Amino acid sequence: MKRFSILGWLFVCLVLGGGMGCGLKSDVTVVKLGHGLDPSHPVHQGMTFMAEKVTEKSAGRMRIDIYPSQQLGTERELLELLQLGSLGMTKVTAAVLESFAPQYKAFSVPYLFRDRDHHFRVLEGEIGTELLLAGQAYWLRGLAYYDAGSRSFYTKSAPIHSPTDLVGLKIRTLESKTQVDMLQAMGGSATPISWGELYTALQQGVVDGAENNPPSFLTARHYEVCKYYSLDEHTTIPDVLLISTIVWETLTPQEQAWLQEAADESVQYQKQLWQVASDAALEELANNGVEIVRPDKAPFVASVQSVYESFRADPVLYDLIQRIQQTP
Repeated sequence: MKRFSILGWLFVCLVLGGGMGCGLKSDVTVVKLGHGLDPSHPVHQGMTFMAEKVTEKSAGRMRIDIYPSQQLGTERELLELLQLGSLGMTKVTAAVLESFAPQYKAFSVPYLFRDRDHHFRVLEGEIGTELLLAGQAYWLRGLAYYDAGSRSFYTKSAPIHSPTDLVGLKIRTLESKTQVDMLQAMGGSATPISWGELYTALQQGVVDGAENNPPSFLTARHYEVCKYYSLDEHTTIPDVLLISTIVWETLTPQEQAWLQEAADESVQYQKQLWQVASDAALEELANNGVEIVRPDKAPFVASVQSVYESFRADPVLYDLIQRIQQTP
């Protein structure tokens, strides 16, 4: 029993802490990264590229070990592990960060960005950097944003041509108050469910549909249940690559530089991957019997004006939203 307990503790240290803070000696600095996506997802591939670059830049003195598919927990659980310093890094959608760093609410505002170029100019500029560091007070330091495309509705029984088609439907949303408010403004019933539980929830009729980008819809195999995909593209919410500030501060300045440089390079690589993967996903979804609908976005935009107005009560967030919209 004693031998089992020691081995069990070593396993926990290695998986959650990467050997850091567990009394293990090594010539290699290992940081563990857990996330919820499938290994075939382009965001996972971007993080794999980052890990390769860290090894290359450090000549093998630093390593990132990646655990995909919720092996180490849900997005919220992984964030909490980062706050404790029990896990090194994770990737979560910016919407989940709202309850940790309120400034991230801005990214969940529907139809916030004019187009993809505007989206990237904001993320890669002053505002994007400002938000990456906003979570430091909560022990969550942002390193970079990954392109997660635009989110649209997919449903089981009928396509969504306008907001009125959402009335009476239970739609899975992210654990984000802004997302919930958006769906309610459109007429649907928002039902937050963890990503790992969604396939079963769709099968069993707990929800009538969900919303996400094309690669996620495809790789999660939700098309096996939902045969209608309506590209209203209501939000463009980036994924955020995070490191625990507790773990960040254990790294040397050189290790921090290797990691940040690798993360920045992986963003440009992943951005290229994303567009190819998104186009390919739509084609494959259609080949699997999914009806792709491209509705008029104007009624959707009109339906969510109350969401914009609700931010007037928070001058800081309202100013941030206006700064994003005014970015050239």
